[in-house]
Amino acid sequence: MTGKASKACALLSATALLTLAACGSGTNETQGTIDTQADKGLAVLGDNVTYDPNHLVNEGKPITVQYYTWMPDTDGALDAFDAYTEIHPNVTFDIVNVAWADYFTKLPMLLKGKNGPAVFAIHNSYDEVLSPYLATYDIDVDDLKADYVGVEAHVSDGSVRYIDAAINTGNIYYNTTLWAEAGLTEDDIPTTWDEFRQVAIKLTKRDGETLTQCGFNMNGDAGYSSMFEGLNYQKGELLFSSDGTEANFDNDTTKENLEWLHDLYAEDQVCSTDFGTDGDKSFGNGQSAMVYRWGYYEGDLATKYPDIEYGIFPTPTPSDEVPFAYDRYNGESTIGINANASAEQQEVAQDLVRFMLADDTYVKSVSKNMNSFPAKISLNDDEELSQMTIFSLVKPRVDRLIWPGPMPSTIENTAKTVFQNVFNNGMSVDDAVTGGQKTMQSDLKKSNFESVESQYAYIDELK
Repeated sequence: MTGKASKACALLSATALLTLAACGSGTNETQGTIDTQADKGLAVLGDNVTYDPNHLVNEGKPITVQYYTWMPDTDGALDAFDAYTEIHPNVTFDIVNVAWADYFTKLPMLLKGKNGPAVFAIHNSYDEVLSPYLATYDIDVDDLKADYVGVEAHVSDGSVRYIDAAINTGNIYYNTTLWAEAGLTEDDIPTTWDEFRQVAIKLTKRDGETLTQCGFNMNGDAGYSSMFEGLNYQKGELLFSSDGTEANFDNDTTKENLEWLHDLYAEDQVCSTDFGTDGDKSFGNGQSAMVYRWGYYEGDLATKYPDIEYGIFPTPTPSDEVPFAYDRYNGESTIGINANASAEQQEVAQDLVRFMLADDTYVKSVSKNMNSFPAKISLNDDEELSQMTIFSLVKPRVDRLIWPGPMPSTIENTAKTVFQNVFNNGMSVDDAVTGGQKTMQSDLKKSNFESVESQYAYIDELK
């Protein structure tokens, strides 16, 4: 469907532009808005990646750029498109929404041909699927490195196809009503896992032998599978082998952490796998007091459970000492450019990407919509973003978060199975972890994945 494209018509400067019959669609418009004013009197944007708005795009002729996304309500690119069409009103955007479940099967099929979208949203877990169709950014990599964190990990043959707009990681979400009912205050926010365990016990409620409130809920897709990575990093255990090509799951750290988490359920009984299969829903309905989740969860709570009262605190650590790393992070990827798009479409797309990375609109929208920390260095002290709870939690830790690369889906999918085998099926931790390692390794052999953990700033602290 066409989303914000129509806004371009309303933003035209009548003195500078000649408007024909209507804003057009398709790539060879005969109707639409013609931009005749190259010098718009606007300042050059950006610090190192710069954008001079004072030029014509597509020679000022009408052109429609199609964009594919799976997140119509939270995609920060859409705000940037609006800002771009204010400068270049001859450019309109055709926004196509595709459900996440279909996005990464439908999009590659389109990109193979000549009729695929010129630009599209990227999730880096599908890097191998999309990379063959991505054009490289026409921006100097050193300029990108000067303005954005984490660029080096995306460099291939001296260029990048996308980078990170914002950084997302995990924290503990807690129900403030249940917290107060348990007699807890802000002074009881745990900073170590031992303290966390005691708080979880206090937050658990029973009616006789029946569990009525979970102190800490790991049930569902976003529980152990995303949590184990940070727990291992905190103890200095990487997720992949030193050469970056093999999984490092079957080790004493994984087993120790899994045993500890299992004890929370089996010994402390802070929750149970019989307490529903969806920790998100349980927390949203006020039945669970704490969950571990990434920044996206704030958006889910706002739309699905607007009445829930909650707070967020940083994920605890083994001790009060600074760990090797606090957690894994993942980047909210910048948009991709279709390498098979027409020359005129790619030219506009390259101009658009430069604008998005030089201007602040895009990164700020992504950070706010995804409750993430901006990857753009100049926004690290942004007054508006600093009002976000997530911002204040992540900022002190951001230099000790690890990005292992575009994570192969087998890592978290297999970890879900390991959790089920231990918590539901009674399998020993040793057997479950050993089986998980075999599955991960078998799947990794089918991919070209190579971890970039070695680029972590504090990698030399490993002994």
